[in-house]
Amino acid sequence: MAKAPKILGIVLAGGEGKRLMPLTADRAKPAVPFGGSYRLIDFVLSNLVNAGIRSLCVLTQYKSHSLDRHVTITWRMSTFLGNYVTCVPAQQRLGPQWYQGSADAIYQSMNLINDAKPDIIVVFGADHVYRMDASQMVADHIARGNGVTVAGIRVPRSEASEFGVIKTADDGHTIAEFLEKPADPPGLPDSPDETFASMGNYVFSADVLVEALRKDAANPASRHDMGGDIVPMLVAEGKAGVYDFKDNDVPGALDRDRSYWRDVGSLDSYHEAHMDLVSIQPVFNLYNSDWPIFTSHPQLPGAKFTDNATVSESIICQGSIVSGATVDHSVLGSNVKVGAGAKVERAVIMDNCTIGAGAVLKNVILDKNVVIPPGVEIGIDPDYDRQRGFTVSKGGVTVLGKGQVVEPPAVKAAAEPEVAEA
Repeated sequence: MAKAPKILGIVLAGGEGKRLMPLTADRAKPAVPFGGSYRLIDFVLSNLVNAGIRSLCVLTQYKSHSLDRHVTITWRMSTFLGNYVTCVPAQQRLGPQWYQGSADAIYQSMNLINDAKPDIIVVFGADHVYRMDASQMVADHIARGNGVTVAGIRVPRSEASEFGVIKTADDGHTIAEFLEKPADPPGLPDSPDETFASMGNYVFSADVLVEALRKDAANPASRHDMGGDIVPMLVAEGKAGVYDFKDNDVPGALDRDRSYWRDVGSLDSYHEAHMDLVSIQPVFNLYNSDWPIFTSHPQLPGAKFTDNATVSESIICQGSIVSGATVDHSVLGSNVKVGAGAKVERAVIMDNCTIGAGAVLKNVILDKNVVIPPGVEIGIDPDYDRQRGFTVSKGGVTVLGKGQVVEPPAVKAAAEPEVAEA
């Protein structure tokens, strides 16, 4: 029997996530909560661990405290067989500079590769929502003898200009060109109206990656980016192939959520991804026990609904109480309190928020620890929301940052009684 390859997983988790402000004002993008119970990074780590890749380094940089804490507390595996998940901050091993790009992050952390001596290096991003069995991509990489294999998801050509796009050779597997947001994306050999968008997930033969990183580091014109510099270099050398995400078979996947992948890089896509979770037949099914998404859960009792509360097509997490209120198409995190007569619709409410009696929230994202006074309306009038200092996305979603103060509704003064003249 052939010896199994030694695999090292590297998760790129240094993203700043500017387009997710104010959710990233106090945390790195991979640490942003998602789905009530999770952080974004839980999805990639769950995918890798479920696939049997359990030597994992998480490269961090930007506002990483909550991310480091979450990984340290949550992702603790037995070391008996050499399993580990460890956060690796920027260490300035090669001089007094922070990471200059995703490729430079790995180059500055070359000691991880030298110590582990892997045959295969799996490099995945940390801030996408999806399920994927990475072991199938590794097997495809080895079988085809690629230097790098890039995961590609089929998207309509009409929508592909927003992505890094993969043009294949006639065989449908060899990468002929790697194009950054092209105006006229190329079609696929077997589907001219579709094109491959890069998912930001890569499998490398270790020696190929090390050599490419050294060449890239010596190039002063490089941006030191995995997708923008390393992959095009290997494409030019004829060493790059694409892995078709639709061929990935995840246990327990439903027809509706098979090949689901969402880049939650903007406030609107983040909100839409939550709406994908809550329908009766969800677009993305969190309840797949055959391929679980792991995280740590707070020690709180189950959610409670009192006083004829109405909750429909929503996810409500531990410790939350809905009292005589209406919650529809929403995701409520842990320890959220919703008061009598309040209406919450198409909302994402993070941990420890309080929504006062009679408040109305529609198309809203609340970060942690926000208190909504009784009677306040948010998400009804975007212009008024902006006047109050709230963030409103291009798609009209109103977003409040962590602990943001909300003033109670103005109380109209009673009119002074008229005094009759003598």
